[in-house]
Amino acid sequence: MNGTLTQPKKSSARRVLIYRLGSLGDTVVALPALHLIARAFPQAERRMLTNVPVNVKAPPVAAILENTGLTHGYFRYSVGTRGLGDLVRLWWTLFCWRPDVLVYLGSARGVASAQRDEKFFRLCGVRHQIGVAVTEDMQKNRWDTATESLEFEAHRLVRNLEALGDADLDDPTNWDLRLTPEERSRAEAEMRSLPPGRIISVSVGTKVQSKDWGRENWRSLLACLAEIYQGYGLALSGAPEESEASEFAAEGWRQAGGGPAVNLCGRLKPRESAAAFERAQIFIGHDSGPMHLAAAVQTPCVAIFAARNIPRMWFPYGWKHRVLYHKVECAGCNLETCILEKKRCLTSITVDEVVEQVRSVLG
Repeated sequence: MNGTLTQPKKSSARRVLIYRLGSLGDTVVALPALHLIARAFPQAERRMLTNVPVNVKAPPVAAILENTGLTHGYFRYSVGTRGLGDLVRLWWTLFCWRPDVLVYLGSARGVASAQRDEKFFRLCGVRHQIGVAVTEDMQKNRWDTATESLEFEAHRLVRNLEALGDADLDDPTNWDLRLTPEERSRAEAEMRSLPPGRIISVSVGTKVQSKDWGRENWRSLLACLAEIYQGYGLALSGAPEESEASEFAAEGWRQAGGGPAVNLCGRLKPRESAAAFERAQIFIGHDSGPMHLAAAVQTPCVAIFAARNIPRMWFPYGWKHRVLYHKVECAGCNLETCILEKKRCLTSITVDEVVEQVRSVLG
């Protein structure tokens, strides 16, 4: 059964299995769906079947969802699990747990893939399944003729869960990470040298080459912002491996006479980084997990996007954000490494364009 659950079934479900793969950004865009599931099954034990990260820069789902109460545990497996032994072990683990309901938050990998997933979970004994994308409409982000762009991925996920009720994406509570006082205190301690209420947060990192705007661009941008926004502080965030690139960019800020700057790369956990973004007046970064974290805590984002994806699907959700996106002939290529076109869609975005968007937010 892939459809509406009756109210008695909702209230009597004891174990709910949530299927969601991905890392930081994928988890954040699923927050409204996860809040919806928690409201639909408040008494059930909710566990997530998720993947082991394949990239050291991609934190596990637990690093985002801990302390939220949206999930109570995890079943993990490696991406690309196809070996019979691995599948049997996963099947046995899920079969022994005996979930009453499956809520499917899979990415769009095609109808045939979703149908295989549906059969597998049925073999695991899960008769009631919600959101399995077994139609083309459930797979695809709908085209919005008014904006001439695709619907947000967060909207596609909750649309497929309409059997569970409504999830208002414009309500900040549906993006709530439920940050703890300890997480906020940790961020505050690391940012104590920055002037409160006058913080620019920046993340120069990205997992893939085709999304990288370039070290020199970031350095030039921060030099310009230092001259314009006297009295502001700078906070750079990211993975430990991005610390050196962040320092390189921060030198532009310092040489231009900018205010105090702190490099938080590797010093804060993902949720503590969200608390740091919450303290900032603006976030500037690539299409990345940190960008989605900043948007979730309602911090205005200036996001620099490559055209590897069609517009809006992965944009930060909300009206207050500014997205720089140059549409070129090869838009929608979905390449992780761009050699032939030399990232023309991204490198054509100028420092002045980004400064203009920052001004539209900060004045």
